[in-house]
Amino acid sequence: MSSQVRLKLLPSARCLFDDPVQLKVAGLRSRQVVTMRARSSDDKGVVFSSSATYRADRNGEIDLNKDPSLGGTYVGVEPMGLLWSMKPDSLHKRFHKTNSLNPHVVKFSVHEEEEDRTLAEVTNERLLNSSAVCRTPVKEGNIRGVLFTPRGPGPFPAVLDLYTFGGGLSEKRASMLANRGFVVLTVALYGHDDLPKRIREVHLDYFEEAVEFLKRQEKVGGEGVGVVSMSKSGDLALSIASYLSGVQATVWINGCSANTAFPLYYQKIQILPALLFDINKVVPTESGACITKDAVLDPLAEENRATIVPIERAKGRFLFVASEDDLNWDSKAYMDMMVDRLKHHGKDNFESVCYPGAGHYLEPPYGPYCPSSFHGVLGRAVLWGGEARSHAAAEVLMWEKIQEFFRVNLNCDAANARAKL
Repeated sequence: MSSQVRLKLLPSARCLFDDPVQLKVAGLRSRQVVTMRARSSDDKGVVFSSSATYRADRNGEIDLNKDPSLGGTYVGVEPMGLLWSMKPDSLHKRFHKTNSLNPHVVKFSVHEEEEDRTLAEVTNERLLNSSAVCRTPVKEGNIRGVLFTPRGPGPFPAVLDLYTFGGGLSEKRASMLANRGFVVLTVALYGHDDLPKRIREVHLDYFEEAVEFLKRQEKVGGEGVGVVSMSKSGDLALSIASYLSGVQATVWINGCSANTAFPLYYQKIQILPALLFDINKVVPTESGACITKDAVLDPLAEENRATIVPIERAKGRFLFVASEDDLNWDSKAYMDMMVDRLKHHGKDNFESVCYPGAGHYLEPPYGPYCPSSFHGVLGRAVLWGGEARSHAAAEVLMWEKIQEFFRVNLNCDAANARAKL
């Protein structure tokens, strides 16, 4: 490495996962062209990497906040482009960062364009779980999950995180919300600890137990909780808000308006049948991944109307978030159905937002964009849709929107928290 070239991370080389950083290079020759790279691995050992070509200014400096990439995995002025444009070293892999104790460690480096010699490098440690948050595994009653509680007296608003509908447990989004001042419980439904490896039906009683557990936490203020979801867990969140008490605010991200895949039970009675899929409408592509957008049966068809979640029953507020380029299913159409249904029932307890160019997997910002990966229900790789730059921009906006929505709609009074002590 060159002793003259310096690569700086501002304000610090250690930050939260969802914090932006500023990358600056100094000590290059005037107008020198270099390649900048980022490299990391996820919890499953999959390697992700990105690269971009930059030209130094007359002083031999590069600032990613204002200088454009001339080529590589992205082009243009994209301060965080080296992070969101990272690609896996094999096809159809999603970035798995499920254990909050493992930071996202990214090595940034600067290389001579012609000889590929490393000129400088720096390591960015991006924390999922900060020292300001207490992480507690939960195994109480039927609940299997992890509770994240901000340190300090509180009270704090509470959120139940239904990360995705898949086996196992993901702590990523829950821990990140806790860093921002929320008590968050993330739960697994199957495939974790002593839970069943597979399920054939879903019981709302499990989530009712989780909501009550959250409300009992001594640092939780307010009378109710929030729920945040994505994909299949979106219709579960709708059902939790519609059938259970104590839910004040629900975030639905790229879900369905009907109960999909598995019948839904409450107190041992089936309350919603399952909206199913037509496997013949799954479209294969040359990449080896499929497009499933048209495979879900129409919930508005007469024979499927019983699967629609009666969201007009909900007493809390909704935030509907839809990606316009979702190839998993037509999230925008489902959102429109729900808006129409609520309006038909004289309800105005909702907000809705659409993101053009974004795909199905909308997550907290600054992780690698995922164009395709394994689909847990279908059992094969699928295309999720979206264009990387637009998708990354949507994640930044959505993350701020979610936090604002919960802060506004989750009443958090100190008197309620004191009563639990």
